[in-house]
Amino acid sequence: MKLTNPGFEQPLKESIANALASLYKVEADADSLLLQETRKEFEGDTTFIVFPFTAQSRKSPEATAQELGEALLADGTLVAGFNVVKGFLNIVLHNHWWMQFFNQARAQEEYGRPYNPDDSLVMVEYSSPNTNKPLHLGHIRNNLLGFAVTNILEFAGHGVIKTCIVNDRGVHISKSMLAWQLWGNGETPESTGIKGDHLVGKYYVKFDQEYRAQVAELIAGGMAEEQAKKDAPLMQQIQEMLVKWEQEDAEVRALWKTMNSWVYAGFEESYRNLGVDFDTTYYESDTYVLGKAIVQEGVDNGAFYKKEDGSVWVDLTEDGLDHKLLLRADGTSVYITQDLGTAQLRFEQEPETSKLVYVVGNEQDYHFKVLALTCKKLGKPWAD
Repeated sequence: MKLTNPGFEQPLKESIANALASLYKVEADADSLLLQETRKEFEGDTTFIVFPFTAQSRKSPEATAQELGEALLADGTLVAGFNVVKGFLNIVLHNHWWMQFFNQARAQEEYGRPYNPDDSLVMVEYSSPNTNKPLHLGHIRNNLLGFAVTNILEFAGHGVIKTCIVNDRGVHISKSMLAWQLWGNGETPESTGIKGDHLVGKYYVKFDQEYRAQVAELIAGGMAEEQAKKDAPLMQQIQEMLVKWEQEDAEVRALWKTMNSWVYAGFEESYRNLGVDFDTTYYESDTYVLGKAIVQEGVDNGAFYKKEDGSVWVDLTEDGLDHKLLLRADGTSVYITQDLGTAQLRFEQEPETSKLVYVVGNEQDYHFKVLALTCKKLGKPWAD
């Protein structure tokens, strides 16, 4: 419903009409009195022009405006102050009146709502956690910003789909899984009393500590740092686990499901505490397969190229960027692989979506430039 005016005009006009009658015996029709917005260089919420009444007041415009202002101020119902600029009476309204108006407008869901709302459908992605650790401060920021954006869009008239992508597979969760296998001694959230996402995060940290020690030992033995990072036994085990996961090895998949279930329970508790929710949740473990198919589509039509080692890349140098890895040499996917699959799946499932908003830290700007340009090279109609 359109809020045609903030509600003070009619009672203020009646007060001005009463003051004119009392001061100058002028019988003015309140509805015919004109108020205008106060110019920004002067204090005031609204302005009344007194020039039409100086003949009856038999005083200068300034004196007439001063007397009217004093009369309105003495009434005490609406006016908290005033100032006079020639024949212009700039009126300051009481704060208590504004609070009354805002509360009433808020109750009617009018204040701030556009007169001509855009009802197009917008999808907003936020949170997007990894299942190897608890939500951190950046996730809290993105959750609250994302949820606020959806509220604003809904209030503006848009249809909104609140969505989340859970990065539930890959190197990060494999590190936690391997560390738990090696040093966990079978502990669980129930046996330790530790929140599930914190327990899994504990083993992610443990992996990093042990991995760094292995790399340092190899470097001390004369190996170059980059080679040491690749050849460390723990990293070799991680690569083996990734391949087994994508081959649907039963043991690896069972451990993955168990540890992710601990994390999801922890996430849900955090989301409840933050007061945020989602309409749809996507999982990288589902969308990466579609992403790999899209990458192969790009290879087949010449949009992407394959190196001798089998890895797949896209050349974005003409767009001012560089060459971007889309698929590793061993056939395993990277982040952008699943992002390609997730984007296509979203537009297939919600074809009326007019805009997809990602709420992420600005360190992700480059990644999403690459994603958009890669989708354009594939000829996706929703790439923009």
